[in-house]
This record gives sequence, C-alpha cells and structure tokens, in this order.
Amino acid sequence: MDSELYRVFVEESPDVATIADTDGTITYVSPSVERTLGYEPDELIGEVGYEYQHPDDREQVGAAIERVLEDPDAVETAETRWRHADGSWCWIEATIQNRLDDGVVDGILIVTREISQRKRREEEHRALAEEYTVLLNNAEEAIFFLRVEQDGAEPTFRFERLSPSYEQETGLTTSDVRDKTPAEVFGEEDGAALAANYRRCLEAREPISYEEELAVEEGARTWDTRLAPVIEDGEVTRIVGITRNVTDRVERERQLRSKTKQLDEFASIVAHDLRNPLNVAQGRAALLAEESGSEHVDPLEDALERMETLIEDTLTLARQGEIVAEREPTDLVDLVGASWGSVASAEANIDVVDEGVVHGDRSRLQHVFENLFRNAIEHGGVDCTIRVGRIGDTGFYVEDDGAGIPDDRKAAVFEWGHSSADDGSGIGLTIVERIVEAHGWTIDVADAESGGTRFEITGLTVE
Repeated sequence: MDSELYRVFVEESPDVATIADTDGTITYVSPSVERTLGYEPDELIGEVGYEYQHPDDREQVGAAIERVLEDPDAVETAETRWRHADGSWCWIEATIQNRLDDGVVDGILIVTREISQRKRREEEHRALAEEYTVLLNNAEEAIFFLRVEQDGAEPTFRFERLSPSYEQETGLTTSDVRDKTPAEVFGEEDGAALAANYRRCLEAREPISYEEELAVEEGARTWDTRLAPVIEDGEVTRIVGITRNVTDRVERERQLRSKTKQLDEFASIVAHDLRNPLNVAQGRAALLAEESGSEHVDPLEDALERMETLIEDTLTLARQGEIVAEREPTDLVDLVGASWGSVASAEANIDVVDEGVVHGDRSRLQHVFENLFRNAIEHGGVDCTIRVGRIGDTGFYVEDDGAGIPDDRKAAVFEWGHSSADDGSGIGLTIVERIVEAHGWTIDVADAESGGTRFEITGLTVE
C-alpha cells in the first residue's frame, strides 16, 4: 500500500522527479515532465542532462552536484534554464540530493519545478527597481520615504530613504534619518507638525498637498510638499513624499504683497485726492480754450492729459501687482493677436515665430504684451518689426529690430518713472515686471540678434 501511494504521488505531482548517475545520464524521469517540459519520459532516459541545460548554467549546476557527491547529507538548490521540447528555454528550480546506494533510488535525485513565471516577475521587478533608482537619483524634486507602523494606539512614522536631491537640499543623509521618527530628526515641535501631516495622508488614504515651514538649512525653510500613501493588502504601509524648496518664491511673494500694499495705498491717494482737482483743471482749460486763443492753452491741456495718464497707469500698476492665484491655459498666438489689435500701427509688423500654451491670468498677460509692443514701437520706431517666440519649454520672448538699449541703461528700464520717450509715463515696463512677478516668473532685458531689444520671460512652462 505504501509503495503504491508513493508511486501515485511521484507520477501525479506537478514537480518532476529525475534520477541520474554520476556522469549525468538520466536513468529515470517522472511522467509530469511531459506537462512541464513537453517531453515523453522515454525521450530523456539515457540522455545526459547537461546537454539540455543552458550553457551558461552548466557550471553552477555541476558544482552543486559535486558538493552533494562529496557530502551525502547535503541538499543543494539551483536555478537553471532547461530546453523545452519546442526549442524554447524555461526556468526550473532543482533540488539535488545524493541517493546513491540507499537501496531505493541508487542515483542522484533531482526534483525540479518550472519557475519561468516567477523569474519573469523577478525580472520585471528588477527592471522597475532599476528605473526607480534612476528616477530617484535624477529627480530634481526632493523625495523621501516613510515606513508606517500601526502596532500601537497611534501610528508611528519612520524614515526609510532620502533621494540625492533631498540630501543636497537639506544636508541630511539616508544614514542620518533611517529608522528615525520625525521628532528624532527634526525635534519635538517640528516633528509633531510633520507627523500630523503624515497622519492626515494615512487617514485620507489618498495624496495630499500642502505648504509647510521647516527650517533645515540656512535659506531653506518653506516647502511645497505632496504625500502619497502606498497601500498593500488594504493597509497603508509606506508614505512617499515629494517636496520642493520654495523659500525664494514665498519671500518674493511676501515682498511683492508688501510693495503692492504700499502702492495700493498710494494709488488710493492719487485716485481720490488728485483726480477731482485734475477734472476741475481740465474743465477750466476747456473753457479757457473757448474764450481765448492763447498759445498756452494747448500745452496746458497736453500736460493735464499726461497727468491723467499717469494716474491711470498708477492705478493699473497697483492692481496688477496682486499674486495670480487662478490661472487658465492661454494660447500664445491668440494672446499676441488680441494684444496686437489694441496697439498696432499701420507701419509696424508682428511676427509670431512659435506656437505654445501658457498658464496664467489672460487679462493681465494681455497687458504684458500690449505694454511690450507699445514700448517697442515707441523706442524702435513706428515701422519696426516685433517678434514673439518661445525659449524652449520654459519661457517666451518679445524682441524688436530697433536701436536697442545701451548696456548702462538696461538695469533701469523696469524702474518707476524711467522712460526715454518724451511722452512716456515711465510706468509701462514697471507694470510688465509686476505682472510677471505676480505669476512667479522672471523678466530680463537683453540684446536681440537684429540689434534691437529683447525681453525674456522665464520660469514658466510653455506647452
């Protein structure tokens, strides 16, 4: 009965049982070899097993057999590629035992199972791990990994790994923080604030984003952070964090808000305290023009009109300095067309070199182009050609073919009141700079290849 049970077990098992003598010749192979490798058992009996193995694997399998021959009690395991009956290669895992002279097997017993699917998964995981490592090592954003432990009443978060960019931004290293809690790394107060955000992500079980204050190194204290949970078998086991040092941007925004507040207060004074007497003066000048043919009336009206323009520009400047919160995708060609329609002269030409889409406040961006176009026509001549194009994927430019700006005056073009035109308010380019800063971008002035002036706006994404 026992021998019959063993026979059924061997013949019906999905594993393949093979017996070989010391030179590798197969003396027995179980029927399951047909299901696994496609061979009839009789096809393999008398064959040398090494000939069916991949050449690259023969040495390590031979070494395993040598070890079991030297130590009868040893059990060796080897993974090798075996040639399938259809000519393809499949992976098998072989367990090797010395059963010579035991009175039952009398040979080397090799029990194998097909593991091709497992090897494919391992290869996929290895490829993903390599891609993950490349991504982690080259990502500009600072990335960190947390392990979530939920054994106690409250979850515990421990750092596992930091990306090179995180290490560079903060001065911390993976070895500094591995297996430590936020409080152990950053102190009790900051650590508690960090853990509270990690707990929010854990409870939400979905990505969250926020801005946080965390003084790590000098000049790095404000961070734009996004957390994403890793869920395995229904449990959040890890949290992946991506954070970016936005200290400079936040400081610029604070400074801009301060300047905007001051300007707004000044603009209110201008609007309320100057507009009324200006309107009275304009009315009186109109009556004087009707009653007198004095040559002084026209210059007087021109001066009053210029004062009105200055008031309007000052109010515009105050409004445009507010931080842009709501943004919409705006086609660059459409934006240029709408702006050009407001300022075009019969002699000037516009040339849109590239297409693209930017995200911003369309109304305020139209002010940018209108003011840059007016500036080009005022300083480059009424018959100048203006070009608009992209700076890669990070910005755009507006340039003209006029006389250009001397190097010693470029730094002053955005200053309040600076203008080389006789009738210019000196505020147009200041408005442009404020709108650009309100979007979080940067504007610079350079020389165009034609010799004219080129304004470059960068720090954004052009799609």
